[in-house]
Amino acid sequence: MPYTKFVAALVRANSSNVGKIRISSGRCRSTLASTKTQEEKEQQMGGCTVVETVPIEFCQKLKTGANSQLNKIHIDFDNTQEAYKSKGNIELLRSLLVFKLCTIDLLVEKNRELMELSKKLLGQWMFEKMMKMTFYGQFVAGEDHNTIKPLIQKNQAFGVGAVLDYSVEEDLTQEEAEKKEMESCVSEAEKESPDAVHREKKYKAHRQFGDRRGGVISARTYFYADEAKCDNQMETFINCIKASGGASADGFSAIKMTALGRPQFLLQFSEVLVKWRQFFNFLAAQQGKSEMMVLEQKLELEQLKESLIKMGVGAKDDIANWFSGEKLGLSGTIDLLDWNSLINDTTKISNLLMVPNLETGQLEPLLKKFTTEEERQMKRMLQRVDVLAKHALENGVRLMVDAEQTYFQPAISRLTLEMQRKFNTEKPIIFNTYQCYLKEAYDNVSVDIELSRREGWYFGAKLVRGAYMYQERARAEEIGYEDPINPDYEATNRMYHKCLEYVLEEIEHNRKANIMVASHNEDTVKFTLKMMNEMGLSPTENKVYFGQLLGMCDQISFPLGQAGFPVYKYVPYGPVNEVIPYLSRRAQENRGFMKGSQRERSLLWKELKRRVLGGQIFYTPVY
Repeated sequence: MPYTKFVAALVRANSSNVGKIRISSGRCRSTLASTKTQEEKEQQMGGCTVVETVPIEFCQKLKTGANSQLNKIHIDFDNTQEAYKSKGNIELLRSLLVFKLCTIDLLVEKNRELMELSKKLLGQWMFEKMMKMTFYGQFVAGEDHNTIKPLIQKNQAFGVGAVLDYSVEEDLTQEEAEKKEMESCVSEAEKESPDAVHREKKYKAHRQFGDRRGGVISARTYFYADEAKCDNQMETFINCIKASGGASADGFSAIKMTALGRPQFLLQFSEVLVKWRQFFNFLAAQQGKSEMMVLEQKLELEQLKESLIKMGVGAKDDIANWFSGEKLGLSGTIDLLDWNSLINDTTKISNLLMVPNLETGQLEPLLKKFTTEEERQMKRMLQRVDVLAKHALENGVRLMVDAEQTYFQPAISRLTLEMQRKFNTEKPIIFNTYQCYLKEAYDNVSVDIELSRREGWYFGAKLVRGAYMYQERARAEEIGYEDPINPDYEATNRMYHKCLEYVLEEIEHNRKANIMVASHNEDTVKFTLKMMNEMGLSPTENKVYFGQLLGMCDQISFPLGQAGFPVYKYVPYGPVNEVIPYLSRRAQENRGFMKGSQRERSLLWKELKRRVLGGQIFYTPVY
């Protein structure tokens, strides 16, 4: 898609992940009339003729007993024979060994040093052999697209798909990482006169948190070097997309925005989106609507225009033109989604970075100066995102945009929503990721769903608990802004289930929503199955997906897959030496996971003993 068209799409969109939105625990579903035809409604409701005022629950009661029974599927996660039927005895023993090693603190804390020492003592060939028999063999599928095929085909035979992830990472020292981050997140204008630039401290780079790997064990980190490196990383993502398309009919591929361009733009655009949200909240308070639920905050248009003119935000004619869109303001009011669409641009992306100054009432640039090269870098990031979305569409692959730190996330979510608006018109191609350890997760999910309803595209979400908790908490405390993380694990669980329930209800009411439940938590999976049964959501509809990491929680993944649910493993691959940072993170993540619960190890032992006592000493999977 040409750059000018992409920017035109960008500026018409709205954003959900900007600033704080306060929504009560009550549901905030759209009151707009449904655009579905009567025939579509009848098909969706199993033949029931319905009108808008008839509760969906009434129609569900009219379904035949046979259909209701069909939808109620029970999964026994204690049945080790079914859970591990895809694994040979050697694989079970390897899992037990690796998980046991992950509980030994000294081994985990010094894992990188021990791997380097082993390489020197054993030599490269023996080191790789040892790794393939242990950690590499457990968590990584192979070295390239060809060597991973047998594992992918075997998992598919047992109902489990793949999300391919080329897991080669740059091995930088902390000092190198901090240097790269400060160079790539600070603009030339800020370098020349830092005192003249008034930026929110949350959205500025800080050297003490320049190494974004700190405290992060379950997510990969990209550091910007130059545009050529971003092009190479885009090509890597394209290869993963093509391989995912070849591996299965409904593959997934994951990308990170920070791999595709200079992070300076993500920081700046995030700050702009947040400041525009704050300005909306300020205007809502002026009209006495600050205590209302976010989507019920409708600013009276004429009063809004008067306020903007009085504040000197723009000339009277300019302000009138802002609200002269085809549908904007026709009702005499402007809500948050309308407001977000006002951020516009005609020639330069840097013109997007205009912010309202609440003190002076003027619109002013976030930065006083943008170099030509900075302008080009912003443009290239948008172009790379667009290229990947097109490849996903062409290869029949769903593209999942990973969530990142909260100071990047408003911009990442906005760009992801733009891709959804363009590419999710016929089916869900682009999936956004929501981190449920965030206090604002539910608000973000509900507002994005409302946008998809209004515009009629397919909503796609991946729900995770989150990867950056320790780093985010430390940064907020040190720099001095509100901690964005829920207070404890129980609050995060409640948030996850609340968001999940909301999306499932949307699927029940409108089959255009889709969700991936990316969780190793068995209770969360059971909660999802219970709700699907209650709502009559069949796994064959492919509206609800499940995701776990390769080498972890097979007792969840494989029973789901064999019962017909769409379930996927994140399948990392890459040369042994180059995935050591990934393996190091897996060891650290499993330490906490295995110490917190012995369940997976006990199930592995149970199955191994069952086979040995049953004479299946040389058990080989048949598929």
